[in-house]
Order: sequence, then structure tokens, then C-alpha cells
Amino acid sequence: MLPADGFITPEWPVAASVKAVMTTRCGGVSLPPYNSFNLGDHVGDRAQDVAQNRELLAQRLALEGEVQWLSQQHTARVVRLGAGESSTGEVADGCYSDVAGVVCAVMTADCLPVLICDQQGREVAALHAGWRGLHAGVLEAGVAAFTAPPEQLIVWLGAAIGPAAFEVGGEVREAFIVRDAAAVAAFSAAPTAGKWFADIYLLARQRLEKLGVRAIFGGGECTYSQPQRFFSYRRDGVTGRMASLIWLAPDHL
Repeated sequence: MLPADGFITPEWPVAASVKAVMTTRCGGVSLPPYNSFNLGDHVGDRAQDVAQNRELLAQRLALEGEVQWLSQQHTARVVRLGAGESSTGEVADGCYSDVAGVVCAVMTADCLPVLICDQQGREVAALHAGWRGLHAGVLEAGVAAFTAPPEQLIVWLGAAIGPAAFEVGGEVREAFIVRDAAAVAAFSAAPTAGKWFADIYLLARQRLEKLGVRAIFGGGECTYSQPQRFFSYRRDGVTGRMASLIWLAPDHL
């Protein structure tokens, strides 16, 4: 059962300074087909409803800093934000900070949201990993942004399209296998000729483990198959966006 405020709290062993949530589609004011907690301002929803939803987000989480919204384009670019810096308008698919109060965020509606922090709770990052960004190296760029080595990082994989619903062409499968032969395990034949089901969770885990990251949590939720909980672009076409956020709480540093 989801809480009325529409948040999922990651279950992962992080320092008290690290705060993180993923929103669902529940608890907002947007009208169908964006009902109801749509946080995307680029999908055709009424601007006033998106603004109200974002205000509700800030209020419910008692955020002291502004959420850093990115212009996501399925790239491998990760921006680093210091004190007083903003990512507004930045074309990037990841955000990193080691400054308390900077709220890193990515929006998704089937793509994989990835939240990362270090064991000491001094650095955080949010990454948007669709298959294009994943293949391009957004996870590698995100891990490289940290001062802490990969073996001291903790990762949470948020809700994304599941392996029984994520159908891709043979060229996508081939592109991943060329990069890493182990990726073959993340694909299974789909009923449609020439199509494959892709396990984006496994692909992400493989990439992270190859980098030396060992503490990986989350995964397993399917946005496509749970219409009451999640937005899904593949399922609905015109739909809203959820957000995954991570930040350092000033009172714990």
C-alpha cells in the first residue's frame, strides 16, 4: 500500500545525512492523462498543475533547497553542482553534489532512475538511465563524479520498465553485447520476430559491478505493469513523469 503522499523510500543502508525518495503518480493535482502527481513540465500538462505538484513535493519533503531539474536527453553527461549553482536548463542526464541542501533529481516514466551516495554520506548523485544513456555510459560518468572509490559507493535502482515488458530491437541487444559479452544474459526472445525483452535492471547491475560497485539495492518494480502506481511512456504514450531525488541534509553533516 502506497502512502497518500505518493513517495517510495529506498531501503538501503546509508548514512543519516543522505535523504532519498522516488515519487509515484499518486497524491497530486494533475488531470488525466497526467493524473495525478506529474512533475514533468515538458509533457503537455497544464503549467499551473505541474507548478503546484512541484510545490507539494517541496512542502511534503520539507526541502530547504530547490530541486535541480535537468533537461534530459538520454546522454551520458553528469553535471556537478556546488553551493549556489543551478542545473536549470542544463542538458544532462545526471546530477552530482557534495553540498548539503542541493537536491539532485531525475524524472522517469519507464527509464531507470539510479541514486548513488558514498558510505560516509558526503556525496550524492541522481542518474537517468534509459537504454541509450545506459549504453552511452551515464552510470560510468556518475560513478566517476565521486571522490569516493566505487567500492565505497551505495546504489539504489528505482522503478523502471520490467524485463517482461521492455521490448527492443535486435540492434539494441547487439549494441550492448558488443560492449560486454555478459550482456547476453539480460535479453530474452520476444514473441515478435526480431524483437527481444531487455532487463534494464540486470544491464545496470552489470555495468556497476564492472566498475567495482558492490552495494546495489532496489530493482524489481515494473512501471509498465502497474498503472495505478506509476506513469509509463511505453504503456500510455501521453503521460506524466515521476521523480527520484537525493540530497544531503544540513542538520546531519
